[in-house]
Amino acid sequence: MKTVYITRREHFNAAHKLWREEWSDEKNEAVFGKCSNKNWHGHNFVIYVTVKGKPNPDTGFVIDLKDLSKIVKEEVVEQLDHRNLNLDVPFMKGKLASTENLVIEIWEQIKDSIQRAGGELAKIKLVETENNFVEYFGGNEPF
Repeated sequence: MKTVYITRREHFNAAHKLWREEWSDEKNEAVFGKCSNKNWHGHNFVIYVTVKGKPNPDTGFVIDLKDLSKIVKEEVVEQLDHRNLNLDVPFMKGKLASTENLVIEIWEQIKDSIQRAGGELAKIKLVETENNFVEYFGGNEPF
């Protein structure tokens, strides 16, 4: 049986700043630019969660999309939407709130739930702006 990839799209709005306490204001601004704004800044994030697997012979599903939707909404969107990533999100505590770090932490939050639902997490694409996005494959990069 062939492997199929299925993707669920969701969105959330969150604020953050890129800032290292051990650096001076000048160094933070030089490295992070406008993203180091002391008063924070926000994004309308779009997340694409891709699950892979072989279709179930009874249902034809790789994963029931209702289950995938519930996992992403409860474990990602509800945790991040209208939150400050630096201050309000337990799984981001102590981590620089870059989009790269955020996508890795989201992966860690949902991988087990997706596996329990019968799928295998293949990729997360996290869009920060219309021009900037990251993709994470959980250490299983296809290239």
